[in-house]
Amino acid sequence: MDRAQKEQVVEELGQIFASSGVVVVAHYEGMTVAEMQDLRARMRDAGGSVRVAKNRLAKIALDGKPCASIADYLTGMTVLAYSEDPVAAAKVSDGYAKGNDKFVILGGAMGDAALDPAGVKALAQMPSREELIASIAACIGAPAANIAGAIGAPASNIAGILSTLEEREAA
Repeated sequence: MDRAQKEQVVEELGQIFASSGVVVVAHYEGMTVAEMQDLRARMRDAGGSVRVAKNRLAKIALDGKPCASIADYLTGMTVLAYSEDPVAAAKVSDGYAKGNDKFVILGGAMGDAALDPAGVKALAQMPSREELIASIAACIGAPAANIAGAIGAPASNIAGILSTLEEREAA
């Protein structure tokens, strides 16, 4: 790899570190190509990506970025899992680590905050952005549904009373 290619990799990694909601660092020593492709596919389905890069270049790219604290994790055979959604990469990484003992989560970063393996696991258990938006929308819509039910209730009560009166008169 010549100097121009290295500079391009450092620039790409710098953009990844600057724009990602979360970055997870893990060891992948001993994983087969098929296992790595499976991890990449799962991450892609969740809206994230996986990147293997030289640790030295990744450390250069981390310089001055909010997630610079993960530089200590970049030793050995490391893989970077990242996503714009602050939970997606952590969820996929944690789920994959449960099923594959060769994939070991070292830690990560969410903005300025450094995460240890327990922090990544805790982040993985949080609801995703879409789930949070859905729960907020449900909370906002619930009062409107209650109001509509309250407005419609007197009319149904009147209709019930009228039908009961008609039945009495007919009998």
